[in-house]
Amino acid sequence: MYPSELSGSYTIDPAHSRFGFVARHAMVTKVRGSFPVVEAAARLDTTDPSASTVRVRLDAAGVDTGNPQRDGHLRTGDFLDAAAHPHITFTSTAVKHVGDARFEVTGPLTIRGVTREITVPIEFAGTAVDAQGLTRVGFEGGTVINRKDWGVSFNAVLEGGGVMISERITLEFDLSAVKNP
Repeated sequence: MYPSELSGSYTIDPAHSRFGFVARHAMVTKVRGSFPVVEAAARLDTTDPSASTVRVRLDAAGVDTGNPQRDGHLRTGDFLDAAAHPHITFTSTAVKHVGDARFEVTGPLTIRGVTREITVPIEFAGTAVDAQGLTRVGFEGGTVINRKDWGVSFNAVLEGGGVMISERITLEFDLSAVKNP
């Protein structure tokens, strides 16, 4: 399936990875944001993908949507409550090869102290040896969650009907991981 030399432990490169989200605002436009990586690692097993693992810890207070006022509000108890819950975490419990370069990664996602299991479809984006001679692999994927399932329920009703912020949030992942020596 994949070259055996890709098996091994990896550190996810925060400078070349994105852990992001998309939410509808006022039901007419999308707001995109991301979280800085505190720690992220993966173990790839090319002969038995089910033995692969991934672990991610993100900085909730580092949320960045490009708007400092909105970011400040997202850090409060109305949304992430970053002072009480400084990290967003995910640790895989299962990895399943579902065809070609596609996988499903399942595990508990913790946001705001609430943990729920999710399954994220991801796709192997390729591999390369970088300018420093390090082996890199790339993955991309995403899934949709309901933010209320994690206790993020703040909203405002719009004058013409509808609500200010969608309940459905799209999580997006673009990962570059460097193989550990």
